[in-house]
Amino acid sequence: MKRETLPNRRAGETIGFDFRGAAYSATFSRFPDGRLAELFIDASKPSNDAADDARDAAVCLSLALQFGTPEAAIRAALTSDGAGRPAGILGAALDAIVEEGAPQ
Repeated sequence: MKRETLPNRRAGETIGFDFRGAAYSATFSRFPDGRLAELFIDASKPSNDAADDARDAAVCLSLALQFGTPEAAIRAALTSDGAGRPAGILGAALDAIVEEGAPQ
């Protein structure tokens, strides 16, 4: 399968969210048809293990999306707690994008 590349210059949106008591920001962009194309996650305290994990998770999500994996399939595969809330940073970021009312 071929990777769907993005233009060098593209619109992006940044939102803030909290996860496990820490502040994060998520910057994301979309393909021209509206599908999520990439995600960057930054922690308010960038020099810690959680910040590194968040950045790496976002890179993996971005690559999966660009190679054609549907966002819904990724969301369904992510771990949730007993109440259906995301157990990890990637699910929390995706939920924050939806909760902010960003188009899907």
